[in-house]
Amino acid sequence: MKFKDLALEPTILKALEKQGYTQPTPIQEQAIPILLRGHDLLGVAQTGTGKTAAFGIPILNHLIKDIKTAQGKRKIKALVVTPTRELAIQIAENFTAYSQFTSLRNTVIYGGVKQAKQVSSLKQGVDIL
Repeated sequence: MKFKDLALEPTILKALEKQGYTQPTPIQEQAIPILLRGHDLLGVAQTGTGKTAAFGIPILNHLIKDIKTAQGKRKIKALVVTPTRELAIQIAENFTAYSQFTSLRNTVIYGGVKQAKQVSSLKQGVDIL
């Protein structure tokens, strides 16, 4: 199976190709179709197997379809909660890479730093937090 077989939005496929992704990992191959159908899923896989893409790609795919009909100020549509600042930053970087050819915006918020930049980012409007 290839990513192009998963019926993903063309902008996501273009970003995945740019990242060098052609074939989904096992967790991605199993999770993405279920999540694209709107079902809940609990997945477990080792570090480095592509779990972020497994849940991130379907989120982006849904949001791309929704943003075409959205009006007004940009509001948070997806929230990803992580146990560490480092993982939050890594996930945000992946969302940025996967959505680089879309108009979707994401940002990351965590404690222990001055909040002015984070507040400013939220005020500008984000789709994924």
